[in-house]
Amino acid sequence: MNRRMFLNLLAGSAALTLAGAPPAKAALPAITAYRNPGCGCCEAWADAMRQSGFTLTMQDDEDLAARAEKLAIPQDLLGCHVAVVGDYILSGHVPPEDVQRMLTEKPAIIGLAVPGMPVGSPGMEGSPVEPYKVIAFAADGTQSVFATYNYI
Repeated sequence: MNRRMFLNLLAGSAALTLAGAPPAKAALPAITAYRNPGCGCCEAWADAMRQSGFTLTMQDDEDLAARAEKLAIPQDLLGCHVAVVGDYILSGHVPPEDVQRMLTEKPAIIGLAVPGMPVGSPGMEGSPVEPYKVIAFAADGTQSVFATYNYI
C-alpha cells in the first residue's frame, strides 16, 4: 500500500466515523429557581434537575407568592418553588423529562406546574406514591394536562 492509498483510506474511515456519530446534544439552558427559605424538598428537586443535565441555581425568597404573581403563575398551580428556564416558568416539582420536552417542542405556554407536593414527584420521593399531573398554563389563562403520572 502506498502513501496515497493509505491517506485515502484514512480519510474515508474518518468520514464514515463522523457520519455515523450521533449528533451532539444541545446544551440545556440554565435554571434559576426560588424557594421558601430552607425548604429541603426544593433542594432534592434541584438535585434531580442537575442529574438530568441542567445547571441550576437556587435562591431563597422571603416572598415567594409575590414572585409567583409577577411570573403569572395561577394561584391554583402554585408549588413550593418557582423557576425560570429559557422563556418558560416552572412551578413545583416538574419532572426534568417534561422540562426537556417543553424546551424541545416549544409550546405557546407560559410554563409547567405540578401543584402541591405530590409524593413520587422529583424531590418528593417516598411512599405511597401519588398519581399527579403536570399542567401547562398559557397567557390566556387556559390550562391543559402536559403529562400524567399514575403509579397506582
